[in-house]
Amino acid sequence: MTPIEFSTAILSASQIHSVVKDVLDTTPVIDMHTHLFAPSFGSIGLWGIDDLVTYHYLEAELFRCSRVTPRQYWTMPKREKADAIWRALFVENTPISEATRGVVSVLQAFELPTKSDNLSEARQFFDNQKIELHLERVLKIAGVSDVVMTNDPLDPAEAPLWEAGASGQHLGHPRMHAVLRLDRILNKWQDHWQVLAAKGYAVDGDASGGSAAEVRRFLSDWCGRMRPVYMAVSLPDSFQYPEESIRAKFLREAVLPCCSEFDIPLSLMIGVRYQVNPELRLAGDGSGRADLRALENICRDFPDNRFLVSVLSRENQHELCVYARKFSNLLLFGCWWFLNNPSVVEEITKERLEMLGTSFIPQHSDARVLEQVIYKWRNTRRTMTAILANTYRLLSEDGRGVTRDEIKRDVERMFRTNFERWSGVKGN
Repeated sequence: MTPIEFSTAILSASQIHSVVKDVLDTTPVIDMHTHLFAPSFGSIGLWGIDDLVTYHYLEAELFRCSRVTPRQYWTMPKREKADAIWRALFVENTPISEATRGVVSVLQAFELPTKSDNLSEARQFFDNQKIELHLERVLKIAGVSDVVMTNDPLDPAEAPLWEAGASGQHLGHPRMHAVLRLDRILNKWQDHWQVLAAKGYAVDGDASGGSAAEVRRFLSDWCGRMRPVYMAVSLPDSFQYPEESIRAKFLREAVLPCCSEFDIPLSLMIGVRYQVNPELRLAGDGSGRADLRALENICRDFPDNRFLVSVLSRENQHELCVYARKFSNLLLFGCWWFLNNPSVVEEITKERLEMLGTSFIPQHSDARVLEQVIYKWRNTRRTMTAILANTYRLLSEDGRGVTRDEIKRDVERMFRTNFERWSGVKGN
């Protein structure tokens, strides 16, 4: 049978699993939400073994598995922190958690020792890498064609880099796309309005008068500078819409009109419980079940806006699928943060396939350290292979056989074209 004939032939039950695996392994994905940065951002971008090992998931595990206290830990230099985590989680304990196993997977990808008493060989390897070439190698290993960043115009380290360039050209990278993050504006206005005021925007701490119009002007200016593929905000489990709040006012009068003006979606990531344990810093956030009637209201009140939506609570997942069936301006995406564990991903993804077909984006990496895309996408492909193979097997048993071309179309739709169509991005 020729390759063309095989692509269009109905697959037997024994062929389905291997074909699904091959299609997933060979289809480059668009990683539509990360916290990565292009090399031109310099030290803001995280990469290498010390950043991998001091990832905040591993920091939280350290405090459970050793006598190192947060107070002691935060005084250490980064390499000392990494050594403490490596010793506690990889030498004195078996690295079987999702986060620790991910580090092992990265080391294996670069043929580095995974069972060593120290990090010296890994450090030497990463110290010898040039970030531009290393980035291309990492993305190739991970099977990622495009990366979507998270870019905050109120971040004191990041904003000056954008402001120094002409429309962000000096920060450009053909594989990496900008996103305009709104958390400081929508969730922490009282702490940050002075930054806008200092830049000449007529705003105040109470968001009175023309503040909303000025926030819209600020966002429009930054859309021109960043050229973001969408705007984004993470929201607490207590998020309500409509309500009498600065956040709701800015959403209604500034953010959503600006999204319409630039024809870009708004990403809503709902369900964070901020700093349930402040002593853990970045690792100190938790999750909570949200009232998704807020999402219902915002999708209904703004039918011409497009929304990317992910929720953090496992208990909200079925309700979110129902809303995705009711609102065509809602595109559900990813298994975010605490949900990004294979057992939970499997459950959620099966439910989505059963309710939404291929009209969702199954996953994003949410990577904060460059090399994390290797293990996060390896895990996704491994989990998705079993899920999709079973889905197509059931379809075949019910009387509708599938071909390789159909499987390829479905995989490309979920991991590429759904996002391309929603955002207007054309992936590499």
